[in-house]
Amino acid sequence: MKNHMIACACAMTFAVASAASAQSYPDRPVRVIVGVPAGGTPDVMARMVTTGMSKILGQALVIDNRGGAGGLIGAEIAAKAAPDGYTLFVSSAGPLTILPHMQKIAYDPLQDFAPIGLIGSNPFLLITNPTVPARTLKELIALAKSQPGKLNCASAGNGTPNHLAMELFKSMAGLNITHVPYKGAPQAVSDVLAGHMNMMFNSIPPVLAHVRAERIRALGVGGAKRAVQLPDVPTIHEGGVPGFEAITWFGMLAPAKTPKAILARVHEAYAKTINSQEVRSLLETQGMDPGSANAQEFAALIRRDLQKYAHVVRVSGAKID
Repeated sequence: MKNHMIACACAMTFAVASAASAQSYPDRPVRVIVGVPAGGTPDVMARMVTTGMSKILGQALVIDNRGGAGGLIGAEIAAKAAPDGYTLFVSSAGPLTILPHMQKIAYDPLQDFAPIGLIGSNPFLLITNPTVPARTLKELIALAKSQPGKLNCASAGNGTPNHLAMELFKSMAGLNITHVPYKGAPQAVSDVLAGHMNMMFNSIPPVLAHVRAERIRALGVGGAKRAVQLPDVPTIHEGGVPGFEAITWFGMLAPAKTPKAILARVHEAYAKTINSQEVRSLLETQGMDPGSANAQEFAALIRRDLQKYAHVVRVSGAKID
């Protein structure tokens, strides 16, 4: 009985201490790890939300760029950080849903993080050179099936999200298209424009002007709905590949086991920021679909993509450069 009373007293003391800690949180600057160098898209996304969150929380949210290994270095540091609310993490899809299937990692993308919210997402766009004799997605699928292995596709490199988007498309449509990896998206897009490559998946903002000028042809959007910037371009689901979805996304997470009261405080600041018209307008100017503060939906997105890319990597045999 005495031991039971001591245990109860300890539990109550811990609960009171945790509550007090949450009420005073944050009492010093908060580190926000980003797994790319300054200027990369995840870094830009992080700065869009941390500025507003800093004002709400009354402490600076300091970006800590830890680039390298496709974002794995930053993810590992964040996963192993003390779960006290003073380390947050902004990540793209790659380190959490693609790269875990392609190499050994020192963290569990589902167990080691507490999702806070999706900052923004951007559907991939399937583009072709205008000399490819297909004006619709169905025509392209028919052309590829009639000439197995003859058509080629570019990507930003082996294992990159736009490479995996193409492998998903090939798998779901039953196509044999030759993959040619580049060292980055800009050169790959240039070669599609020049006609050296037939097609590729790319995010919309960098190619929008080329599509509008008809220098390249847009055949399908990889999102669940049509892109605001290209309302006349059907989704790939609409165009003949039911259930296809390939997007890039960026979100905020905390180390797992961060106290619930502190997570609630972070989430409150995040929600006010992501729902502000100023931040939503900023995201839209970057070609992003603004995200939300629904942590459960963000967690479901991570689980869904992790499962999806496990299949794609296995079927395609994709490997890291």
